[in-house]
Amino acid sequence: MVYERALKELPGSYKLWYNYLKLRRKQVKGRCITDPGYEEVNNAFERSLVFMHKMPRIWLDYSQFLVDQCRITHARHTFDRALRALPVTQHHSIWPLYLKFVKSYTIPETAVRVYRRYLKLQSENKEQFIAYLKSIDRLDEAAIHLADIINNEEFISRDGKSKHQLWNELCELCSKNPTKVQSLKVDPIIRQGIKRYSDQVGLLWNSLADYYIRSSHFEKARDIYEEAILTVVTVRDFTQVFDAYAQFEESMISAKMETTAKLGPTEEDDLDLELRLARLEDLMDRRPRLLNSVLLRQNPHNVHEWHKRIKLFEGKPREVINTFTEAVQTVNPKLASGKPHTLWVAFAKFYEDAQQVDDSRIIFEKATKVEYKHVDDLSSVWCEWAEMEIRHENYEDALTLMQRAVVPPPTKVDYHDKREPVQKRVYKSLKVWSMYADLEESFGTFKSCKAVYDRIIDLRIATPQIIINYGMFLEENNYFEEAFKAYEKGVALFKWPNVYDIWNTYLTKFIERYGGTKLERARDLFEQCLDGCPPKFAKVLYLLYAKLEEDHGLARHAMAIYDRATLGVLPEEQYEMFNIYIKRAAELYGITHTRAIYEKAIEILPEDQCREMCVRFADLERKLGEIDRARSIYAHCSQICDPRSTASFWQTWKEFEMKHGNEDTVREMLRIKRSVQAMYNTQVNFLSAQMLAAQSAHTPGEAAEKDEMQKLEERARQLAEESLKDKPKSDKGILFVRYSPTYCSCVHNFVLYFCRKEKCFRQIFNEMCNRLPNTACVRHPF
Repeated sequence: MVYERALKELPGSYKLWYNYLKLRRKQVKGRCITDPGYEEVNNAFERSLVFMHKMPRIWLDYSQFLVDQCRITHARHTFDRALRALPVTQHHSIWPLYLKFVKSYTIPETAVRVYRRYLKLQSENKEQFIAYLKSIDRLDEAAIHLADIINNEEFISRDGKSKHQLWNELCELCSKNPTKVQSLKVDPIIRQGIKRYSDQVGLLWNSLADYYIRSSHFEKARDIYEEAILTVVTVRDFTQVFDAYAQFEESMISAKMETTAKLGPTEEDDLDLELRLARLEDLMDRRPRLLNSVLLRQNPHNVHEWHKRIKLFEGKPREVINTFTEAVQTVNPKLASGKPHTLWVAFAKFYEDAQQVDDSRIIFEKATKVEYKHVDDLSSVWCEWAEMEIRHENYEDALTLMQRAVVPPPTKVDYHDKREPVQKRVYKSLKVWSMYADLEESFGTFKSCKAVYDRIIDLRIATPQIIINYGMFLEENNYFEEAFKAYEKGVALFKWPNVYDIWNTYLTKFIERYGGTKLERARDLFEQCLDGCPPKFAKVLYLLYAKLEEDHGLARHAMAIYDRATLGVLPEEQYEMFNIYIKRAAELYGITHTRAIYEKAIEILPEDQCREMCVRFADLERKLGEIDRARSIYAHCSQICDPRSTASFWQTWKEFEMKHGNEDTVREMLRIKRSVQAMYNTQVNFLSAQMLAAQSAHTPGEAAEKDEMQKLEERARQLAEESLKDKPKSDKGILFVRYSPTYCSCVHNFVLYFCRKEKCFRQIFNEMCNRLPNTACVRHPF
């Protein structure tokens, strides 16, 4: 009553009406919907709308209150009144509840009409309407609206779907429901999708065929499948369409067999079944050709696929000829992947195998006029044509063909200028000239063949092999000097390393021909060859040069060549060359003349090979009775022999001293061994200290320094123990000098130095003992 009194005084107060209506709804909440209190609340809402008709909240509460009362018609009328009363800018508040209301009851016609009114203002929500149409099985109208949003370029899906997804949805809807979608022309729609979406071609073709299958138009579906497999351009799409096609044919056969089994077979049914089986078998047989067609549609200039297609028609001459003709007309040599000339050659060989040589010549003639990308393609055509003539023993025709091929153009043309046609550049093709030279050697005259080789050299297209072939051809015809001139031309044309084979052949042939009769000329050739010769190729040439001097020249010249060879070859070949040098010097001059060679080898060779050379040198001196020289060699070599890694050397020296030395020499050998070991230990300690110091530099802190010092001390202790283990055990007849570590190296080196100067050893030694401190206990060993 208080609210009623307030509203009489303030009928335009939204707050009063809102709270009043809220109170009235609360009072009737939970009562039966037939209670009279509901009608009183409805009247209160009607009275409020006289003043509050522009307030959407009041309309929403009233509408929801009517929906809860299940008063459908009254609620619908209220929603309509609200839409008429409220401005358009506030309709978005009413529509969600209105749409929810009409969808909650099975009144599809009313809901569709409401949705149509809704979409006039908010067309961007058409997907919601399409989903509702699908749910109530109004697929025809759903397809129409789906096509509209696909054609609308400005439409943006609220569900985040792309145009591609919407198109697939439309195609699926149309193809699976052909009887329900009548307003759209499905065939043009799907074909438009095939043109637009190239990555879904196979699926769209299958959708179109499925549409006709579900429409019971089986022949039309078969035509669609045939059109698809003849137009798709990817293997994936072809596989999808072909598998669907094969499955369709199998299902047709299965359906026919089931129908026949139920109704009983008739002659007509048997014929129909055989026809369907034949169709399936033919489809499977055609699969390789159809797949090849797909690959050729991808790239019609793929030469390899054209060859594969020709093999598929093997045994069918008419189809092979048609395929060859189509191939040579389709393939553009400028764009071809592969060698386009092989199609022409294979076409000509096909006629040749069929004993139609004249037709083969026609094909070759046409092939020589094609504008190939590379000169080598045209060269191959000329060579294949000539080989065909040779197979049929038309030798003169083959020579004539080669003469035609190498005719120069009327104007000078650069061989590497790709702007010029290959027909003008083929005259410099080495393949054609090589074939021409071979034919002239076999069927031509000496003069004509020589002219061909000279022309090759003049064109500066010769290879080392061509030069060698030319020289051998001239030698076979006893034109030795002409052959040597050819070699000279080849030497002038090429540089190292390409000229190696020519020099090797030239020098070998020259020595075989003249021997020592033209020694000076041979020497000049060898000197010319070795001038600038890389060490990689020098070994053979030096040996050949030395052999010439040994056989026909002077021994000292041969020794000089061997001496040059030791420095002129690769480092890894020097040891072998020194061995040859030593062997030849011993045979020519005697063993004593090898000493200088050994000394030079020891200076030049690396440590491993030097060590082996020293042992051999010492063994030589031992055989000659020069024991002191041998001992000196061992002493010299010991400086590069770590006792821990070269124990064999020290064992060899020990055996030598046991046989030819005495107590002093053995002691000296052991002293040197200890000094060398100490030297290597010192180097190891120094390197270890450097390495550990470098590591500790990256580890700051006193704890890290202590750890590194401990490692150094431990390493020094291990090295000291190893040096003690390596000390030889004392013999009964040998006494060792006990010395202070501080002065040991000085004493030994000083005493040995003056002994070599032939002064009194005792006097020097006593003087050294006097200079030592009292703490050093030195025992006189002599």
